[in-house]
Amino acid sequence: MLLSTRGNMSYAKISVLAFFTIIMIGTFLLSLPISSKSGEFTPFIDALFTATSATCVTGLVVYDTYNHFSVFGQIVILGLIQIGGLGFMIIATMFLLALRKRIGIKERGLLKDSVNSIHIGGVVRLTKHIIVGTFIFEGIAAIILAIIFNREMEISASIFNGIFHSISAFCNAGFDLMGRFNEYSSLTRYSNDTVMNIVILTLITIGGIGFIVWEDIYRHRHKFKYYQLHTKIVLCTTLFLILCSSILFYMLEANNLLENISVKEKILSSLFHAISPRTAGFNTVDTTSLSEGSKLLTIILMVIGGNSGSTAGGIKTTTFVVLILSVISSVRYSDELNIFGRRLEYNIIKRASSVITIYISSALVAMILISLIQPELVLSDIIFEVFSAIGTVGLSTGITSSLTTLSKLIIIILMFCGRIGSLAVVMAVAHNKKNTLVKSPIEKIIIG
Repeated sequence: MLLSTRGNMSYAKISVLAFFTIIMIGTFLLSLPISSKSGEFTPFIDALFTATSATCVTGLVVYDTYNHFSVFGQIVILGLIQIGGLGFMIIATMFLLALRKRIGIKERGLLKDSVNSIHIGGVVRLTKHIIVGTFIFEGIAAIILAIIFNREMEISASIFNGIFHSISAFCNAGFDLMGRFNEYSSLTRYSNDTVMNIVILTLITIGGIGFIVWEDIYRHRHKFKYYQLHTKIVLCTTLFLILCSSILFYMLEANNLLENISVKEKILSSLFHAISPRTAGFNTVDTTSLSEGSKLLTIILMVIGGNSGSTAGGIKTTTFVVLILSVISSVRYSDELNIFGRRLEYNIIKRASSVITIYISSALVAMILISLIQPELVLSDIIFEVFSAIGTVGLSTGITSSLTTLSKLIIIILMFCGRIGSLAVVMAVAHNKKNTLVKSPIEKIIIG
């Protein structure tokens, strides 16, 4: 079958190989003369960077998407975004369902891992809901966005732009075609457009909230007490982060970027910058002019990211909550992690700690390497770029196009690890060892 695997390959290994294959196909297509407006070949490293950024739904670019790539190239990028956002397993399952092929137990297991479902039962139904829900959300948003774009574009261009930005926002990719007005401007042109802001932010939030949360809300509607613990944590943490970061951004930029604009635009910009940095990559304010405090806030949001089993990146909100709970537990000299009247497995601390340790370590190594390769770059810009890449965010202070080939390769690796999951990548390449019956003796050490 299409989804069958050789031997006993884990989902982590299959995921790494599948995404790598998709990226290489995208690289080949984007490097062709037909993909560029100039009709010339795009350098391999730049095509690879763009293909990786699109497939890993990041949004970092070395070229302005509208001005460099032809319509064919833009369609290739859009396809990579959709595949990368939903995941290769969901796309493959969609074709199997369309062809009315049987989905076996092995494929169901891979699907379970792909959407981060706890149970294998009902995973095909969940996948169907994901596919239908995705096209409903993207379709409705595309129509609304096309109407908005039609004010400044001809009908064919407005429809294409509506579809492109709808998919890009839902998949939390951050790619845009606003270069027709001003290069690398993202959505700054629409910072005061209420409908545009609401549509894009809604797509980003829905795409980044997680497919499991979708299903839970679909089944139980507004009955919060019946939601799974995972859904409760995700919804509450997401709301908390949006409210707090909106207020903080408003305060940090009150005398800077938000100083000479209307109250409505201040609120919209604050809300946008509270949601987008957690993985989307769109911006309605000039990120190169952010205050140092706002840059730090943005980096923190990029590290936290979205939610597990979604199109988002970062360490994920559940990992963030587990780490906070573990600190509280340690302070209280307790061995239990309690939240919403439930107790979490204590082993989850080990996984959460592994995720954030690998994540931060990878970022630090990348910062050092890029600083060595390009010492002329400002460290704060390197930090911002690195966390944007590994968090699959796509925001930049403007140094992406000035990166050397080696620096671009580092950013490419970070984007890849950020989409697959740093822990998953390590697990994929690590040598599997069988558990031994003989264990080493225990000895205590001092911590803190």
